[in-house]
Amino acid sequence: MNASELIDNRIAELGDWRGKMLSRLRKLILAASPGMVEEWKWDTPVWSQNGNVVAAGAFQDHVKLNFFKGALLDDHRLFNAGLDAKATRAIDIYEKDAIDEAALKAVIRAAVDLNNPKPKVPSKAVNPAAKPAAKKKPKNSRK
Repeated sequence: MNASELIDNRIAELGDWRGKMLSRLRKLILAASPGMVEEWKWDTPVWSQNGNVVAAGAFQDHVKLNFFKGALLDDHRLFNAGLDAKATRAIDIYEKDAIDEAALKAVIRAAVDLNNPKPKVPSKAVNPAAKPAAKKKPKNSRK
């Protein structure tokens, strides 16, 4: 079974509001970043793009979205769990919670951006110890 099928199975196994929520979150994650890849790690759904981005877990009374590099993101009002962790940040979603879909998509896109390679900008710093190159005289120059 591939990762997408395993995620489908998890959603079906839950059979309650948590399965519906996981399905909804999955759609939001994939809509926020169409290049996202579904994976199955640690017995849980994980979405990655140039590295792990977010994992989802269903607990007895909530569904958790765990952002692997969440601590590097600007503090966002959606983060409500794992705020003291070194690297991660999480969002715990309970049955009656409303989801700000636009804000969640923005957090997902920002998390994906952390994994994207940054273009290298050539440095224009001058080495003060370097001597300027000597100017060459043309071969046929007269003194």
